[in-house]
Amino acid sequence: MNFFNLFKIACEALLRNKTRAMLTMLGIVIGIASVIAMVSLGETSKNEINSQISSTGANMIMVMRSSQQRGGVNIGSGNVQTLTDKDAEAIVRRAQYISMASPVVNAAGGQLVYGSNNWPGNFQGGNEHLIYIRNYEIETGSNFTDYDVRTYAKVCILGKTVVDNLFPDGEDPIGKTIRFGKIPFRIIGTLVEKGNQLGSDQDDTVIVPYTTIQKRILAINYVHMIMASAISDDLALEAAQEVETIVRAQHRIKEGQDDDFEVRTQQELLDMLTNVMGMLTMLLASIASISLIVGGIGIMNIMYVTVTERTKEIGLRMSIGARSRDIKLQFLTESALLSLIGGLIGVVFGLLLYYGVTAAMDWIFVVSVQAVIMAFAVCAATGIFFGWYPAKKAASLDPINALRYE
Repeated sequence: MNFFNLFKIACEALLRNKTRAMLTMLGIVIGIASVIAMVSLGETSKNEINSQISSTGANMIMVMRSSQQRGGVNIGSGNVQTLTDKDAEAIVRRAQYISMASPVVNAAGGQLVYGSNNWPGNFQGGNEHLIYIRNYEIETGSNFTDYDVRTYAKVCILGKTVVDNLFPDGEDPIGKTIRFGKIPFRIIGTLVEKGNQLGSDQDDTVIVPYTTIQKRILAINYVHMIMASAISDDLALEAAQEVETIVRAQHRIKEGQDDDFEVRTQQELLDMLTNVMGMLTMLLASIASISLIVGGIGIMNIMYVTVTERTKEIGLRMSIGARSRDIKLQFLTESALLSLIGGLIGVVFGLLLYYGVTAAMDWIFVVSVQAVIMAFAVCAATGIFFGWYPAKKAASLDPINALRYE
């Protein structure tokens, strides 16, 4: 019996019981739709995370204060004062793979005030290279200079969120003076909007010379962090190792002693989040695939019923020359056809669900060809696997007993 005849007989059998066939396919439809949506959303979320982290500078390297322990108790890094601007200068001077570096000092907890408007102030202090390391762009005005850093100048650059809340009427902020506590700051620039990154508003920031925060706000002589840029993304790991060597030498840390700082890269964060999202996607896809197993059991159940209902037909076919192999292929074809049609409908519904979620989240809609191919492969395997035993049972029927079956 050729494939065309098998396909024709299978279609006729399914059309005779359209409602039953549709209900049987429902489990496959739900399972495939769920798997397609989960796998596609997982891939898209990983791409979004990659894009968001890259927007802050994929080649960025951070040197941070490490936590300390006293009496076996971790007291955190809040009081650690091991990093200074001299470390940043040494990195720029000695590092081969670093293009620029900036000391970073943060300050928060006060209100920014302009006229009758106010907004919580989140200051980030650095040198004139900080905005380039953080991959910010000046929209209006200008960046501060090395002279501003050396003279603790009371100048600032505002992010889009701060501008919108302090100047809601669209007033040009350049040249205006805002106050942080009792300290006036003259606005010399605004930043191009960057949006959220992993739930954090990158535009809710005020960038000032780090020395201004050190001397005029916090009264400290150390820095909270050092940010640096590798000369390229591919050399970020080598640059991080180089920075670690330089800072260890600066702090006179001997061989075998623990570092009093930590060096991290954006790539490490990206790898960690990608792995987490990958595991989460696989977990969700595994849970969704349970409905595929349920759908496969439904196919097996219906094929058992079909074999019982068509016992006399099977006996008749055998009596006119059909071989056991032909009978087995006939029922396997029906089972695979049920699964593949359900899979096709499931792919359509899965892509529609995926499109709806990406539209709601404002993500890029990208069809995963790999996921679609995998879905059809799973459908075919499900149909053959769960249809095998009923088909084998049909093929093993005795023709005489089958013809006598009522």
